[in-house]
Amino acid sequence: MLTINAQHWLEGVRHVPSPFHDPRPDPADISLLVVHNISLPPGQFGGPYIEQLFTGTLNPTDHPYFEAISGIRVSAHCLIRRNGDIIQFVPFDSRAWHAGVSQFAGRDKCNDYSIGIELEGTDNLPYTQVQYDVLAELTRVLLNRYPRLDSQRITGHEFIAPGRKTDPGLAFDWLAYRQKLQADIES
Repeated sequence: MLTINAQHWLEGVRHVPSPFHDPRPDPADISLLVVHNISLPPGQFGGPYIEQLFTGTLNPTDHPYFEAISGIRVSAHCLIRRNGDIIQFVPFDSRAWHAGVSQFAGRDKCNDYSIGIELEGTDNLPYTQVQYDVLAELTRVLLNRYPRLDSQRITGHEFIAPGRKTDPGLAFDWLAYRQKLQADIES
């Protein structure tokens, strides 16, 4: 069972602190959950590259694609691997750099008030059942901990940055995720 400690880190998961975060303008305003996907190199799963990207240690010579993203400063609060393992990079009360130029419900700068969860995946390959299970459990824990966050304030990167981002993509089954989340909340 997941729990969040007083320092806003999940207990019982691996922590890989990212330097790519800063204080939120209002630490009490955690009111949006943004679902993303990532794979590095694109379409490949496993390996150390996502962690290296989020910690600024990605070697641009390890893969041709990495030259294009070398030096970007990006992070997320958590990554859910294909096998369901969670890695946390940024404490939830800090602003991770995951959304970029974005808007939700008429409000800009989603990084200021959101939590970013990356799923190891792509826009067009099915996610694993265990990823949905873990995402629903993590979401339930976040909803319980942060009172301004509710189940109507969960979205994908593609919806807060349309035309610029496409994740988590057509492969993400929003209905299955929301049904699993609702079942977890009711149990």
